[in-house]
Amino acid sequence: MQQYIAHITLVVKDYDEAIAFYTQQLSFTLVEDTALSDSKRWVRVAPPGSNGCCLLLAQAADEAQGSRIGNQTGGRVFLFLYTDDLQRDYDAMRQKGVVFVREPVQEIYGKVTVFKDLYGNLWDLLEPAVR
Repeated sequence: MQQYIAHITLVVKDYDEAIAFYTQQLSFTLVEDTALSDSKRWVRVAPPGSNGCCLLLAQAADEAQGSRIGNQTGGRVFLFLYTDDLQRDYDAMRQKGVVFVREPVQEIYGKVTVFKDLYGNLWDLLEPAVR
């Protein structure tokens, strides 16, 4: 049996502002943007060099979904963005206005820093330790 996670849904306030943040500030690629109806789109973005899982940007359709924007994991780190050069990406992201809530540190598992997306979800930017 072969299985894999293809998409992770991220609830957003607005498709276009989310696309702008992920493509302009994080340098993600817009993989797909397909209109499904007047109010719903299928929007997928992925980090540079990714050949796997994408973020599926889903605009909140009601108040319950809207209440989860920016806090989909109860204040814990939501996603882990791996990199081959943390310092390069940290510097580039800061120049583009990404807000970091923790300076880069060396941990046993690698170099790591924490940033917020445009809605306040926490992300780890992680350069794994060489084993």
